[in-house]
Amino acid sequence: MKLKNIFSLFSAVCVSAGLFCGCAENQNPLDPKNPADITIWHYYNGVQQEYFDHMIVEFNETVGHEQGIIVEARSKGTINELADSVLASLKNDVGAETPPDIFASYAETAYIADELGCVVDLSQYFTAEELAEYVDGYLEEGKFDDSQQELKIFPTAKSTEVMMLNQTDFQKFADAENISETDLSTWESLAETAEKYYTYTDNLTPDTPNDGKAFFGRDSVANYMIVGAKQLGMEFFTEENGELTLHTDEEVIRRLWDCYYVPYVKGYYFAQSRYRSDDAKIGEIIAMVCSSTGAVYFPDSVTIDDSYTYPIDSFALPIPNFEGCEPYAVQQGAGMVVTKSDPKTEYACSVFLKWITEQERNIDFAVKSGYLPVKKSANDFEIISEFYENDGADRQAMEAAVSEVNTYSLYSAKPFEKSTEVRDFLGNYIQDTAQTAYEKAFSRIQGGEERETVLEDYVSDKAFAQWYDDFVSGLQSASGIV
Repeated sequence: MKLKNIFSLFSAVCVSAGLFCGCAENQNPLDPKNPADITIWHYYNGVQQEYFDHMIVEFNETVGHEQGIIVEARSKGTINELADSVLASLKNDVGAETPPDIFASYAETAYIADELGCVVDLSQYFTAEELAEYVDGYLEEGKFDDSQQELKIFPTAKSTEVMMLNQTDFQKFADAENISETDLSTWESLAETAEKYYTYTDNLTPDTPNDGKAFFGRDSVANYMIVGAKQLGMEFFTEENGELTLHTDEEVIRRLWDCYYVPYVKGYYFAQSRYRSDDAKIGEIIAMVCSSTGAVYFPDSVTIDDSYTYPIDSFALPIPNFEGCEPYAVQQGAGMVVTKSDPKTEYACSVFLKWITEQERNIDFAVKSGYLPVKKSANDFEIISEFYENDGADRQAMEAAVSEVNTYSLYSAKPFEKSTEVRDFLGNYIQDTAQTAYEKAFSRIQGGEERETVLEDYVSDKAFAQWYDDFVSGLQSASGIV
C-alpha cells in the first residue's frame, strides 16, 4: 500500500500539468495567487469521513496548491439532515447557512435544487471523452432534462445491491435437499428454494408442526418494486414533455406480488429488525439482499435465543433476476451536485471532482468506505482486489457488485416532485400488507386451522385482485396522478 500512496501523491502533483486543461470550452480562470474557496457538505461519518477528510488535505496540499483551490468539507449528519440543510440554504430560509459550492445528494434532493434554478450543468466542464470514462448508468441518474444532455449529479462513489448468504447453514440445507447457489439466481427459483427451506426446517422438529424457518429477507423493498418493474418492461412513472404518466400493468405487478408478497405471507421470507443483517444475526434468515455498502454488517456469527452462539462463513452473490428477463440492478448512492456561483468557483469544483475520481484514488476510497468506484476501468476486480488485506464480507460484496456493474443494466428511477412519497409507498405498501396478512394467517394456523386452507385466503387470485385495486388507488394518491 505504501507504493500506491506514493503513486497517488505523484499523480496528484503531476496532474496539474495538463489533466485539467480540457474542460470543454471553458478557459482556466484559476489563479494560485487568488485561490478559489470551495465548501462541500456531505453526510459521511466515522471511517468514511476520516478517509474523505484525508483526501481533502491531500488535494489542498497538491493540486489545490498548484492551481489555486482551497477545499473545506463539512459533515451535516445523516443524508436526510444534509438534504434539509441544503434546501433550507438554497431557499434562503431564516437562519439558514450560505449554500455550499458542492453537496452530496440523492436524485430527489438534486431535482428540487434544480427546480429552484440552483444547479450547475457539469457537462460544460467535461469533454465527451472524459465523461465516456464513467459508468453509463451512474451518469444517467444525473440527467434530468428531456435531451438527457445536462449533467446535474456527478458520480463520485456509488453502490448497488448484492445477496449475502450464511454459507454455513445454507450448506447444511443444500447438502440435505440437493440445492445449489444457482437456485438463488432468479426471484422465482429463490421463492421455490425458500419454500424448500421452510419445509426442511419444519421437518427438523416433527413434534411441532408449522414451525419452519424463513429463508430470505431484503432491506429495500422499494428497490425490488422499482427495479423489478423496469426489468419486467414497465416503469411506474414516465415523463414526456413535462407530463407524468402512471403505469400499473396488472401482469407486471402480479409477478412482483407473486415473488415477494406470496412467499412472505407463507412464512418463507422475513423482516423484523431495522436491517436484515440483524435478522441474520439471530438466525431468523440465512439469505438477504442489501446494499453493497451495507454488506460489511453481515454477521460472522449467529446467536440463538441469546444463549447459543456459533460462527458462520459468509458468501456474496449477485442479486436474482426475473426468469426470462435481462439482468437489472439498482444503482444508488449520493453523487455530488455543484451549486451555481461564478465561473471560477464552478471550474474549481470540476477540477476537484475529476481529481477525486481518478482511478487509484477512487478505488482506495471505495474499498475503505464500502462504495463502488465510478469509472469503467476501475470496475475491474483484479485491480480492486489488490487494495484488500483480507477476504471479509466487504471484499466478497465488492466482487459481486463489480460483476453486476459490468454485466447488468443499472437503473435508477427518474425523480419528480413526489418521487420520495411514491418510493416510500411502493416499498411500504407491499411490505406492510404482507406482514399483516402473515400475522393473520399465522394466528389462524396456530389456532388449529389447516395451513393450506388458511393461506389460500390470502394468496388467491381473488386476494390479489383486491390487493391490486387498493395498491393502484394508493399509488395514485401518493403521486397525485390518476
